[in-house]
Amino acid sequence: MNYKLIFTIARSLLFARWRQTLVAAIGVTFSITMFITLLSFMTGLNDLLDGLILNRTPHIRLYNEIKPKPLQPIQQTAQFKDHYHFIHSIKAENSRQDIYNSAAVIETIRDDQRVLGLAPKLATPVFYNDGTIDITGVLNGIEVDAESRLFHFKDYVTSGAAMDIKRVTNSIILGRPLANKLFVNVGDKVVVITPAGDRFSLKVVGFFESGILEFDKTLGFASLATTQKIMGKPNNYLTDVQIKLNNIDAAPIVAKEFAAKFGTQAEDIQTANAQFETGSNIRTLISYSVGITLLIVAGFGIYNILNMLIYEKMDSIAILKATGFAGKDVKAVFIIIALSIGIAGGLVGLIFGFLLSVIIDNIPFITAALPTITTYPVNYNPMIYFIGTAFSLITTYLAGFFPARKASKIDPVLIIRGK
Repeated sequence: MNYKLIFTIARSLLFARWRQTLVAAIGVTFSITMFITLLSFMTGLNDLLDGLILNRTPHIRLYNEIKPKPLQPIQQTAQFKDHYHFIHSIKAENSRQDIYNSAAVIETIRDDQRVLGLAPKLATPVFYNDGTIDITGVLNGIEVDAESRLFHFKDYVTSGAAMDIKRVTNSIILGRPLANKLFVNVGDKVVVITPAGDRFSLKVVGFFESGILEFDKTLGFASLATTQKIMGKPNNYLTDVQIKLNNIDAAPIVAKEFAAKFGTQAEDIQTANAQFETGSNIRTLISYSVGITLLIVAGFGIYNILNMLIYEKMDSIAILKATGFAGKDVKAVFIIIALSIGIAGGLVGLIFGFLLSVIIDNIPFITAALPTITTYPVNYNPMIYFIGTAFSLITTYLAGFFPARKASKIDPVLIIRGK
């Protein structure tokens, strides 16, 4: 097979009807451009939405939940062991809400090689007093250093500084929607009422905005020591231990192990955010489906153009075969034409897709719900460009293969006789 001659013939046929060739190349370019742009934007959006949850959610959360005993006294009595039990109005047992022996638990978890880090927390329901009105909310006592390192807490503090709740005695950071309800600004005082009825005055040193309104309009953050003092609890009193692992996929297994070892409930991130993860996967699937559909449509355009080219060049194909070209040589000519259109259109599409993604990435996107976001999210993952290139080559090859196979089977005698 004389490759140089085959490439020369393919080039001649390619430019013989350059307008149709240009249309096919533009179709591929448009498909790749939209594929890259759509996937980059949708993946960036998924990363943004995932970050809102994952940045604020531990891989494993250890806590104690108040719930009824699984076995009631009558079920443990030998006399009624084999009977059916109909029990109504079961009350919760008097179990402790804090983590028992929390110092030893934390030390054991920190020594585990699978653990990236942990952040202890004391969460308690409170009332935020607004004159004669008490607004129901939650006060989270945190170690601000650990919370910022593992859960990006300081990134969501939009006014003031996250470290102020550690440096300033009796201080609090409020969710901005909650602060708007209370009509307080940074530097003002807010009264917190505990479930026991005790009242404490705290200085507002900042505002917090996670982008999830339902959380922000109820949450306040204070240092762990301040919250323990408000609750009248010792310095080892914790209601939650938030854990991040080196491998997030190991969370369900490690959670069960920690729950059994420490005698607490353990919630892994996969269970806590199962619905959100499903939504993210569906959005990604839709994006890929639309992008691949665009490439397939472009492939049909190439297929139709090559089919028309074969019909118009029947005599040229017959002459090639009559002068000694084999069927595989003719097939190679048309496959080269198809791949040339795919490669040229694909490369230009990659460039335009990248440029369009950059333009989108610089469009201002200002919303109160996402205070940390200033432009539309775009992901420049090289895998997106690789997938786009691979699908363009596969689509154009298949679009050229079937017309090429038809051209390779043309009988030159019938064509020349017909002429």
